[in-house]
This record gives sequence, structure tokens and C-alpha cells, in this order.
Amino acid sequence: MTVVQLYARDVGTGTPLVLLHAFPLSSAMWLAQREVLANRFRVVTPDLRGFGGSVLGPDDPSVDAMADDVARMFRTLGLQRAVVGGLSLGGHVATALCRRHPDLVLGLVLCATRGAADAPETSATRLRQAERLERDENVSVLVDEVLPDLVGPTTMRQRALVYGRVRGLVQSTPPRAAAWAQRAMAGRPEAFDALRAVKVPALVMVGAEDVLASEADARAMADAMPNAELLIVPRAGHLVPVEQPDLFNQAVAEFAAALSRTAR
Repeated sequence: MTVVQLYARDVGTGTPLVLLHAFPLSSAMWLAQREVLANRFRVVTPDLRGFGGSVLGPDDPSVDAMADDVARMFRTLGLQRAVVGGLSLGGHVATALCRRHPDLVLGLVLCATRGAADAPETSATRLRQAERLERDENVSVLVDEVLPDLVGPTTMRQRALVYGRVRGLVQSTPPRAAAWAQRAMAGRPEAFDALRAVKVPALVMVGAEDVLASEADARAMADAMPNAELLIVPRAGHLVPVEQPDLFNQAVAEFAAALSRTAR
């Protein structure tokens, strides 16, 4: 496997909080978290391989490879353990990190993600989009097919600036990275064995208006872990931290602060 060094924004001091972004975005999506949570925690937001400032590398598509990248970043930044949060794709990477590098994870936040493997039709859609991304060398297929499901109807009606920002992030996605990530997600196994083995406290969140990850998906993950709480976030679709940053930040801050106290 090639060594891919992830570009990461690293702000604040205190208990480390590593946040892994959604597909097809970058660490830019965590702006509201860096601004607020860095007052209390060390907030590290990497670009997963191929996105933002991180190179893609020649490896075969794999969520495990992305998790190993994150583990390498821990060592590079001198992080021993952190509260690890992942949204959507980032949630798959966070779960793989728990399976492959459990000693790095102090607590786990899974938002708008799923423990089940893709259904055949979902996997087929990912692979079709990956082929178009590689063939067309632009992200029009993501703007047409993925963007509409990233935010909920409340955001579409009331938060035009938020939707515009998300659209801009999708449009700036490198097509090859997006294709690679779609293939990685299409090939990932179900994660319930890994979730049942998670020893640390966990917080599972999902937007009440999410059409990509359902409340049932979130509940199944929370039920699989020995010590997990579930939070349904109102008036939010798939991108909870972008659509409802105050509610997300408050929940994560309370969760991480409680872990900080027990870790001392």
C-alpha cells in the first residue's frame, strides 16, 4: 500500500476530536465545527484521500485504506487517542478505524451513516456513477444525482446559503477521487461485527429528514454497540453538521467533554 499523507486542518487544544467528512465533500464542510468546538477541544479535520488537499494515490479503492490513512495521520500529528466522528463516508471510515486501530479511538460519533453493506441496486448506482466520473472527468453526475439528497427539505426552503455552499463543495470535488470513493463504498462489507466489538462510548446521530441514512439505520447501529446513545436531529437531512451546526456541536461537545473527564 502506498503511503498517503492526509492534509488536515488542526485547531484548538484539549481532548482531540477527529472529524471525517462526507462524500463528496472535503474537510471544508466542518467550518462551523472548527469555529465553535476548537474553543474546547483540539479539532482535527482531514481531507480523506483524493479530496481537498490530499492526494489519491494508486491503491485499489477501499474504506480500509482510508482508515489506515487516518491512523497514519494520528502518528504524524502525535495523537495517541481521539474522539473520532464520521459523517456518511466518514462514518464508514471511522467504523473501519475502530476495527483496524481500536487503540486510537477514545469515543465514536457516527452521523448519517449505515452499518449495512450496500443493497445491490445501490452498489450498481455507485459503480455507474464512478464510470461516468472517470469517463466525463467532471462531477455533473454528482450535482444531478447526489446533491439533491444531501440536504433536507427544510434546508432547501429556509437555508439557501447553506444549500449553495454544499453545491459549491460538490462542484469542486475531483472526479477521480469521487469515483474511487464510490467504488470503495460499493465494495465495503457490512459493519455490524465491528460495531458489536466497539468498547468505547458512542453517539449515533441522524437527521430527521435524511433520505440516504434512515432512523432505522441509525437505531440498528446504536443497538449493535454496547454503549451507544441515539440522537434524531430535527429539520436536518444528510448533512447534519452543516444544516444544524448548533445542535450537532452541542451534542458532540457534551459527549466529548464527558469522555474527557473519564479519561483523566
